[in-house]
Amino acid sequence: MARKNLLKGLMDSAPAPSETPLPRYERGAIGAVSKSIDDLKRRAIIDVAPEMIDNGGLRDRLDEDPEGMAALQDSIREYGQQVPVLLRHSPNEEGRYEVVYGRRRVAALKALRQPVKAMVRHLNDRELIIAQGQENSARKDLSFIEKALFAQQMARAGYDRKIICDALSIDKTVISRMLTVADTLPQKLVLRIGSAPSIGRDRWLALVKRARGAELDVMVQAAQGESSDQRFEAVFDALAPARAVPAAPRKLTGQNGAALGEARPGKRKMVIELSGDGREFGDWLADHLDEVHRNWLETKA
Repeated sequence: MARKNLLKGLMDSAPAPSETPLPRYERGAIGAVSKSIDDLKRRAIIDVAPEMIDNGGLRDRLDEDPEGMAALQDSIREYGQQVPVLLRHSPNEEGRYEVVYGRRRVAALKALRQPVKAMVRHLNDRELIIAQGQENSARKDLSFIEKALFAQQMARAGYDRKIICDALSIDKTVISRMLTVADTLPQKLVLRIGSAPSIGRDRWLALVKRARGAELDVMVQAAQGESSDQRFEAVFDALAPARAVPAAPRKLTGQNGAALGEARPGKRKMVIELSGDGREFGDWLADHLDEVHRNWLETKA
């Protein structure tokens, strides 16, 4: 299925917004210069004051990462902002902008009180969400549950499955499983666990099965650990089905209390072991088992 990639070519060129007709250029040298200037304007990287930038789109991260943010600030402080962010003009307030992608860079530059190098595009809400989703799908640091929650937000915002698939570059089957996890597990539990970057789809689906019927407070209380991966494992282990305690062996005795052996009940079988004085009886029982079984059936009738 061919999917439009809104991020493709952002560093090279970008088409003008559809509602604005392309200008007519004069022929010759003047026309060529005018066209070149217009192209440069459309793909220019500008400086924007960070206080003029608001978050746009949907939330895509569960965990704050103070150490990662500090490292990003150190990198920008030493080397400058190497990669521009993508903004759109705010639909609510003239002169302001919304982040399409690059939220962490904007936050780091705001803390450093430095202007944000940005490309600005004319995007409607649908295009913003798709661009954000495509950028997220290309990032390796976004966990399964974070992508699942992003898909859930898109679904709740009214976007159909095809748009969600296009935004995340994921097929409908995977999207369906993502939404199963996001819609089934209580949000309070997911937020308590966090991003769990090492936990993939199959483990989250297994947690969904274990969490059915469990009390929310118990699950949240079980989410203990320094890292989100550890908190996931703690909840997963706490919801493990209880192992059946094997029944104790029964002593088998004959007339006058003579020890014959023991019976050991299991999950799928009963083991009868005859020893000592019971060994000879065991030989007889094996020869007459059909008769003994018939008598037992008659007692049940």
